[in-house]
Amino acid sequence: MQQANNEQMLQSLVSNIQASGLKQKLIFTFIIIALFRFGAQLPIFGINNEVFQALAAGNNMIGFLDLFSGGALGKVSIFALGIGPYITASIIMQLLAVIIPYLENLQKEEGEAGRRKIQQLTRQFTVILAFFQSFVFVTILSKLPGSIMHSVNPFMFFMGSMIALTAGAVMVMWLAELITEKGIGNGGSLLIFVGIISGIPLYTQRTATLVSQDPRLQLGIMALLLIFVATIIFIIILHDAIRKVPIVSARRQVGNKVYGGQNSNIPFKLNPGGVMPIIFAVAILLFPATILSFVHQMNISNPALKSVLESMNAFLSPSSISYYVIYFLLIVALTFFYASIIPNMQPKEIANNLKKYGSAIPGVKPGKPTADKLDEILSRLMLIGAIALGIIAMVPTVASKITNITTLQGLGATSLIIMVGVALDFINQIKTHMLAKNYESFLKQEQ
Repeated sequence: MQQANNEQMLQSLVSNIQASGLKQKLIFTFIIIALFRFGAQLPIFGINNEVFQALAAGNNMIGFLDLFSGGALGKVSIFALGIGPYITASIIMQLLAVIIPYLENLQKEEGEAGRRKIQQLTRQFTVILAFFQSFVFVTILSKLPGSIMHSVNPFMFFMGSMIALTAGAVMVMWLAELITEKGIGNGGSLLIFVGIISGIPLYTQRTATLVSQDPRLQLGIMALLLIFVATIIFIIILHDAIRKVPIVSARRQVGNKVYGGQNSNIPFKLNPGGVMPIIFAVAILLFPATILSFVHQMNISNPALKSVLESMNAFLSPSSISYYVIYFLLIVALTFFYASIIPNMQPKEIANNLKKYGSAIPGVKPGKPTADKLDEILSRLMLIGAIALGIIAMVPTVASKITNITTLQGLGATSLIIMVGVALDFINQIKTHMLAKNYESFLKQEQ
């Protein structure tokens, strides 16, 4: 009986996937991800990978950045810049939309046409950022002894590498937008997710080697894995936690029918930004830190300049306390910022809509008092969510240092939050897509 029910549920699920067109979207998404992984394995012509990989193995910052590029940076592939320029451009455009009235008008007043214009400006800015980052990257590469093959013309290597890296970053942006538009999930987040997942076998191998050489660490690895599991549970709780604000609707009589008069609520998520504040914080921190890390490897003759660069590099290194203090503050600030640009998190607009439809919060007058009350609720909610997200981001890192198992540090809270957050968003989008299609088919049957 149980087996028959399971088979019936499986058949129902398969039929729903095929009827909703979800199968085609999933296949398309996986094809784009496969193309991204293929491009991450194609090295730039003329580069000596062994020199750069040896450098990356001894540099925490390069190794940390390589995790988010899916190994593309370590291989110096055409996708070495990854999705970073696109994310950075998106952050800057969203910040400018708050400051510049023209961009704010495009975002809020002109609807879909305005958002398309902003998206086009973001693409153009991505090209500029990618060109600049490729220039810095190739300049530093050319200064590393033995990084360029002797048979390659230095000028042609410089220009060709810049063009290849810029084109690679633009292609990654295009692949991410294709996933968002025609596939399932957020393209940029999924590509970062895939990059992190691809690094898990390497981190597992390093950890197994470390534990086999020192059996005393076996207890530590068990404790660390338990902390990782607990962190994942707390991430899921934080992702799904909501605050329900009660709403009372006034009764209205239209003809012989009475509408309203029912109690409902407005659900506000404890962490409305999901994984985006983490991704934004990493992108903001990694850009200057990576440049400083590369410059630190160069032979600088000026002792004063070298000392300043070493101090700045140590200050922004992922192994320093200052890095995580800045990281925590960025998460808190970006959680508030991201919530401020989400349409359904605007107190004034929500208060106006409630007043328009004759609804109100019990005990609060419509209009400005309602907006003030909602602003108070959302401010407290965002503060709790932001601090919780920041604390979760610190726990696995602290645990890695206490247990002396640093081989899994790349898979710390940052990676865990991104992986779990993206996976949950991906599953929720699949559920939403199936429910929407089932609802559409139901309406057609009713008609």
